[in-house]
Parts: sequence; structure tokens; C-alpha cells
Amino acid sequence: MGNTKKDIKSMDLEELKREMEAAGEKTFRAKQLYEWMHQKLARDFGEMTNLSKNLREKCREDYFFSVLNPLRIQESKVDGTKKFLFELSDGNTVESVWMKYKHGNSVCISSQVGCRMGCKFCASTIDGLVRPLQPSEMLEQVYAITLLTGERVSNVVVMGMGEPLDNYDNLVKFIRLLTDENGLHISQRNVTVSTCGLVPQMERLAEEGLQITLALSLHAASDGKRKKLMPVAKKYTLDELMGASAYYFERTGRRLTFEYSLIEGVNDTGEDAMMLAELIRDLNCHVNLIPVNPVKERGFSPSAPGKVTAFKNKLEKNGINVTIRREMGRDIDGACGQLRRRELHR
Repeated sequence: MGNTKKDIKSMDLEELKREMEAAGEKTFRAKQLYEWMHQKLARDFGEMTNLSKNLREKCREDYFFSVLNPLRIQESKVDGTKKFLFELSDGNTVESVWMKYKHGNSVCISSQVGCRMGCKFCASTIDGLVRPLQPSEMLEQVYAITLLTGERVSNVVVMGMGEPLDNYDNLVKFIRLLTDENGLHISQRNVTVSTCGLVPQMERLAEEGLQITLALSLHAASDGKRKKLMPVAKKYTLDELMGASAYYFERTGRRLTFEYSLIEGVNDTGEDAMMLAELIRDLNCHVNLIPVNPVKERGFSPSAPGKVTAFKNKLEKNGINVTIRREMGRDIDGACGQLRRRELHR
């Protein structure tokens, strides 16, 4: 991250207590610091008025304090969705999206700068992976948006730029901090993590004792088709993926979500729907159909509305639980990676 100082916002309460003890401070200072960072969302040590001036100075010298600044904010005229391009401390940028639903506000955050998964219909991966995000940088997307909108966030989706399970340790730390009762205390059940299907990490995640939702990007129901769209499919077969999905449910009791982007003429036929139903029939799951976001570098277009409905009906007839994802923010480049690319090209 360019600086050698310890990243204080990525520390949990226990680590913070050890830091305070080592600095000769009383351990209750750790709780105060933690609350300033993760509940009151302080942007600087200077705001932490119940800490001595001395301690604030010391913290400023010893620790890196992660804050994100919005470079651009786009707001949808259609549904109030807001898209943020945030600058990180090293000058890199990431995107986050704020969406307003009846059941509360949802924020979609990024887990990496760029991505190395190479999925063909995604803009985030075009320039490859730059670096993983620290837990603090993932948290800070939620915190900055909370402050900028002045509204509480109730749901967090890790589905922006990057493959979350490719940044495994930082991701799990982020989830624990986000859902910790001493912080924002967002319910784990309101956290969704998306993956393109890294099997060993899915199995590891099943063992973490978390109550989050895992969303698996499927996008095709045959290995052949999936390999054309998603290079990761060359490494893990659909059989292995279904095995890992079943294991995740068995260990956590959490129903899986399968994400399926419908691409005109690629994966949207009745036969595709039948194969999908066959593939996931025995799993406790839910399918999210997504008309693919057009990304100009990729030349894919979304399936016609009629095809989307027909696909949904076919799945339902076969006993599959399915919804069509409501498109949010199409008029502001809703698809992740587009804002950052435009910034890079400027």
C-alpha cells in the first residue's frame, strides 16, 4: 500500500487492544478508537475528542488511517441509484454503487482494483488485476457512502470490481468488522458475496461460521459454454462447482444464489434453461436472471425481454425458484468497471 504504517481501520478490537497495551495506554482506549472509526465513522484522529491530544498525535504518527474520497458521483434520473468512483490512498480507483430499495439501502462494493478472472462480459477485468483491497478499504466504501448519502446502509453486496474470494483473508476480515456489534453491526444475513466459482475458497468459506449469502456467477449450464465466457471454468468444472455449492449449504444452512446473465444468442435458449434446471435441481437455491449489461469493448447485448420471460417460465415449470434482477442505474453505467475505465482513459 505504499506506506509502512499499520492500517488501524483493518484491525479488530482484540488487535487494537494489543496495540494500545503495547503503547502503554489503557485498553478501554481501544474500544473508544474502534467506536470512532466503525460507529461514528470519524474521518480523522482529530475528531476523536474523548482521546487525549497526546494519544491522537501518537496515532497519527504510528497508524495509517484509510479514508476514501469520491472522484465522481453519478446519480440515476430513473431510480435514484448512485454510483461512486473512489480514490484510494495510492491513487488507484474503485467503484461502488448505492441502491435504494423498499426494504432499505443496499451498497455494492469492490474487493480488488481490477480483476484477473477475465470473464468475457465484464468491464472490471479488461485491464487485469492491479491489487487487492485491504479490509479498511472495503469498509470505507460503505462508510463513505453512509456519510455522503446521510442514510443508513442495511445491505452490503460484494459484487463490484474484483473476485472477492481471490482476496480471501481480507474479505473475511472485512465481513467480521462490518458485522461486529461494536461497529456498524450490519446483519451477516444482509451480506452477499459473489464469486465466479473458486472451489477451494468456497469450501473454506463454508467453514468460517458466517451467515452470509453466497452468490455464484454461473452464466452457463454446460462446461463448454462456460469456458467460452469464463476462463475460471477451465480450472473448475460445473460438477466441482455444484459439489462446493452443496457443501456450502450443508455447512451453513444458507441457500445459494446462482447469478445467470442472459446474453442474446449465447446462453438464452429454451435448451439452456432446461440444462440449467437439470444442473441445479437438487440444490437448495435461487436463480437471479440478469439481462447482461452492454459493455462496448465486449460486443455482447442483453437478451430480448420476451426471451428473458420465457427463460424464467421454463425454470419455474421445472421447480426452480427464480427472479429477474431489476435493473438499477442503467442510465449511469450501472455495470461495474465502466466508470474506472473512463477515468483511466482520460
